[in-house]
Amino acid sequence: MPYTLLIRHCGQLLTLTGPPATRPLAGPDQSGWHIITDGYVACEGSRIAAVGPMAELEESQLTPATRTIEAHGRVVMPGLVECHTHLVFGGQRAAEFERKLRGESYLDILAGGGGILNTVRATRAASEAELLAAALRHLADFRRYGVTTLEAKSGYGLDAATELRLLRVAREAGLQQPVRVVPTFLGAHVPGPEYAGRPTDYLAMLVNEVLPQLDPAEIPFVDIFCEQGAFSVADSREFLTAARNRGFGLKIHAEQLHELGGCEMAAELGAVSLDHADYLSAEAAARIAAATQGRTVAVLLPLVPLFLRLERYAPGRAFIDAGLPVALSTDFNPGSCPSKNLWLALSMGCLKMGLTPAEAVAAVTRNAAWAIGQQQECGSLAPGLRADILVLNVGSLPEIPYWLGDNPVQQVIIGGELVEENM
Repeated sequence: MPYTLLIRHCGQLLTLTGPPATRPLAGPDQSGWHIITDGYVACEGSRIAAVGPMAELEESQLTPATRTIEAHGRVVMPGLVECHTHLVFGGQRAAEFERKLRGESYLDILAGGGGILNTVRATRAASEAELLAAALRHLADFRRYGVTTLEAKSGYGLDAATELRLLRVAREAGLQQPVRVVPTFLGAHVPGPEYAGRPTDYLAMLVNEVLPQLDPAEIPFVDIFCEQGAFSVADSREFLTAARNRGFGLKIHAEQLHELGGCEMAAELGAVSLDHADYLSAEAAARIAAATQGRTVAVLLPLVPLFLRLERYAPGRAFIDAGLPVALSTDFNPGSCPSKNLWLALSMGCLKMGLTPAEAVAAVTRNAAWAIGQQQECGSLAPGLRADILVLNVGSLPEIPYWLGDNPVQQVIIGGELVEENM
């Protein structure tokens, strides 16, 4: 079959390919993936057909119908995989931003009825059409930043009806535009306001009334916030076990503000990712890496402590050295990270968490794909994978984190189609 799309003369083609094939990249492998100098990517329809140096391009596969994109010596890489967002919500919390600037803490605001509960009120009051319109706006912004696959958590309904509505909106938003959306059920964000002081009863409601209405083929993951003011390790274990028994993949928000042991508990249950992990120790990371054989990913969210003005960042360097795979994400949400700039998160992963540029790029592509179970579809440039490709306006890998806060994306290809051009 002739090529339908060719991207050629890539100065550095960041393939993100290389061993191991059966788990995420960790340790030396997180920076040991393949870069091709003066390379090309060829596509047949929505899939990648061939990747290699220009000297090996099969000209016989080109026809007058082949669309050609000249990279002109720029960096070309896989589309970004955004593996932790709270995409669907109502309202915003700019007023709380001011309160935080005056010194109030995240937990103080939550205890006073603000924080997540403020967004819950706005979300419950919003119509499904309003939530969908907002989600589509956010996805358009993500796409301009080069995000081609995105995980979308529920969690701002905190009752059965609204949580199901948020998942419907996330799935519908994925159908109405090119960025692929992977929904996650995070009804266990905090106890709903009707269950104040009764976290166990709230989780029982989710297990009995919501999980039976969800299909793991459509909503592949269940998540929980294990933290002081949210859910204990014991309650989180019981809830995640019930979800696993129903066929869902597991994720956890843990060790964000305190070291409670949630990450090790979730890893023991087979969680695909451990998210936040700012207070996870290097020793615990090594135990998790050994116990899971490097298959559980630590999803680190450096823009959250930046926005909340916290001093503690997850020790990403120590995690990688301990053999724990690391991914990076924005944690886009209205309270602790109202940013869709995954490139800024990548730079902060280098500046505050000790990742190298090559490790950080792997953290927003291949490892991020593993963190949401999409490694067979995206995250690398290899034959058979979906043709999600970025042409950047930089000439070398180290420039990606160097231009702090810039959006380096010149062209976005999703499924073999040019969908965004930032000229």
